[in-house]
Amino acid sequence: MAKKKHPDKHHGKKPKQRMKPYIVLQYLLRETDEDNYASGKMIEAFLQENCQIYAERRSIYKDIEEINEVNWMLENDSDIDEAVKVIANDKYDEEKLILYKHPKGFYIPERHFSLQDIRLMTECINSAKFVSESEAQRLIDAACEFLSVHQAKKIKADAFVIDRPKTTNTALIYNIQTIYEAMSVSYDGEPHEPEKISFHYMKNSINDLHNQVAQRKGEKYIVSPYKLVINDGNYYLLGFDDKYKEIRIYRVDRMKDVCFTSEPREGEEEYEKTNIESLIKRTFNMFKGKTEVVTLCFPNFLLDAVVERFGKKGVSYSKLDKDYFTVMTTVDISEPFYGWLAGFGKKVKVLAPDHVVEGYKAHLDKIRGMYND
Repeated sequence: MAKKKHPDKHHGKKPKQRMKPYIVLQYLLRETDEDNYASGKMIEAFLQENCQIYAERRSIYKDIEEINEVNWMLENDSDIDEAVKVIANDKYDEEKLILYKHPKGFYIPERHFSLQDIRLMTECINSAKFVSESEAQRLIDAACEFLSVHQAKKIKADAFVIDRPKTTNTALIYNIQTIYEAMSVSYDGEPHEPEKISFHYMKNSINDLHNQVAQRKGEKYIVSPYKLVINDGNYYLLGFDDKYKEIRIYRVDRMKDVCFTSEPREGEEEYEKTNIESLIKRTFNMFKGKTEVVTLCFPNFLLDAVVERFGKKGVSYSKLDKDYFTVMTTVDISEPFYGWLAGFGKKVKVLAPDHVVEGYKAHLDKIRGMYND
């Protein structure tokens, strides 16, 4: 009588086999890159130990081949027969998602985003003041999901942020979404008329630096939103103020309780006739004041600093001599503008117009007078 065979985990129909190709792909995406490889033995061990899937190495190799075929088909909008021919041809190795390097094993060299792409994204997230620390960490973790675990560790270890102020307004991302929806011409697939928003506009108080207080004695601002702008790591809203009937700029991280009003947006004519680029430049660079065309003189080594401040469009730069240049530009004459000039000390001189020269001298005299009393 023949001896009865005992059931063997390696014989017969094995469980979870339909999941195997997906798990192999996810394992390689997570564990491999151009510097880290996974052998067939490593993949086999992972399937057995972590997923209780028992598979021969030959079936794993077949899974990888089919993953490459399907990926090529989808990436090239082709059919499976053409994909099979391409993947079978060794000279098209660069077309494969999963590559093999003898004798190290299999690896995925590239994702939709490269290591450099993700590094740039994380640096931008870290530098954005309008993103809270917790939100920044969430976004960086999400971006790193496009990398192997080894690359993700490197990215997070490379990030080095020194005392960069971050917003404490954890609702800021939702406020931005609300503003975009208020400005949109369609909402949930239906036509939408851009509408006004309301919000409390907050400011710091010396009485309690941990809690901001609402401006206008708690009265809500009613604003018709037109454009969101990012400057110096902060988000700003350009909108038509209901109370003052003019285009104004608001820091979005200082906005609280942002809501739709269901009232149609106003101020389109005012917005259309506003030179937005000039408004942004003057507001962000020099604060508001009487607009003047001024001529300033700087030493050549400060050219980069001046170009960074004023830009090149609509600004005239001229060589004065071998050591100095002049710049003629439009600014808002104000104490912040004079204060910016004062930061250069004797390295800058106001040349014209005369009343701005006199204004700057009076500004310096006023400061000096504080120490003469």
